[in-house]
Amino acid sequence: MGSEHQTVTTFEVRDHVARITMNRPEAMNSMNPELRWELSGHWDAVEADDEIWVVVLTGAGERAFSAGADLKHRARERDADEAQREQWHKMAAETTSLIERWHFPKPVIARVNGFALGGGLEQALACDIIVAAEHAEFGLPEPRRGLIAGAAGVHRLPRQIGLKPAMGYMLTGRHMTAARAYELGLVNQVVAMDKLDATVDEWLADILRCAPLAVRATKEATMRGLDHPLPQAFYTAYPAERRRQTSQDALEGPRAFAEKRSPDWSGQ
Repeated sequence: MGSEHQTVTTFEVRDHVARITMNRPEAMNSMNPELRWELSGHWDAVEADDEIWVVVLTGAGERAFSAGADLKHRARERDADEAQREQWHKMAAETTSLIERWHFPKPVIARVNGFALGGGLEQALACDIIVAAEHAEFGLPEPRRGLIAGAAGVHRLPRQIGLKPAMGYMLTGRHMTAARAYELGLVNQVVAMDKLDATVDEWLADILRCAPLAVRATKEATMRGLDHPLPQAFYTAYPAERRRQTSQDALEGPRAFAEKRSPDWSGQ
């Protein structure tokens, strides 16, 4: 990375919560190589830190979560010199998005504060819970640009809202409102923009009331189990569940219940 690079994300960790913000509001938080590269580093950090139990992903401002790929950057690529192209190529080679972290271990909440289009929606689809502002809009408009939602959008959307609704949106490039996304089961909750942060905090508080290893074991068994027929999913041994079974928290939960107190989770 060159010294001229300006940070295009923010990353904060407090009280076991990592908050990742795509910070290009002037470009509707659209995805360029720098943003993808920084996000990849943050996901690496979350995976490596056992003290991070849950993540919130959002975009800066009130207009957009992310409007998807930065098409203006694609135009810049045509005029870039060889050194710049090499830098972008190197960054891309070092980048693994949340979209391709097929079994990301920790729960991720998408705080959708505006447009989630194209690659922006594809990121939200890779999250576990979506909380949206009332004015948010969702869509995969790639065919209107001669493209497809190739970052797993064409695969995740029909799995999450059903084939016919998904095809209706994907083949037309239409947007769906936050209310419609909620009706289709894509979004967990829709609230006024001024209540978005408080609502996300409520979801965080409830997740943090649970043992972190139990949360991770639940997520892993659910997501990996979806790849199997029900009997095989049931009989499969999941690494996160084996870890939970032998953890201190597996003893702390029943003990706290018997002692009529709140459990003190250690994540161990």
